[in-house]
Amino acid sequence: MASAAIAAGIGLAVVGFTGRYLLRRMPNLSMKMAETIKKLDSQSLANSKYYKGGFDSKMTRREASLILGVSPTASKAKVKDQFKKVMSVNHPDRGGSPYIAAKINEAKDMLEK
Repeated sequence: MASAAIAAGIGLAVVGFTGRYLLRRMPNLSMKMAETIKKLDSQSLANSKYYKGGFDSKMTRREASLILGVSPTASKAKVKDQFKKVMSVNHPDRGGSPYIAAKINEAKDMLEK
C-alpha cells in the first residue's frame, strides 16, 4: 500500500515538473511556431501551381481553359477528355461541390463553342 502511494507521488511530481518546464518554454515556442507558419504560408503561396483568383462574373475562354487545364485553343476532343477527368474527381455524387461542377460544365460549354 505504501509503495503505491510513493509511486503515485513520484508520478505527480514528474507531471508537475514537466508542466512547469513546458510553461516556461511556451513563450519561445509560440513565437517560433508563429514565425514558421508565416514562412510556410508565404512559401506555399509563392510556389503554388494553382490559380490565385476567384471566378469571373462572366466566364471567359481563358478562365474556362484554366478550369479544365487545357489551352484556350484546344480541340473539342481534348476538351471532352479533360472534362471527363476533371468532372470524375469533382462530381457532387462523389463528394464534390455542386458549384464547382456547374463551373466545370460551363467551362466545357464555353470551350466547345
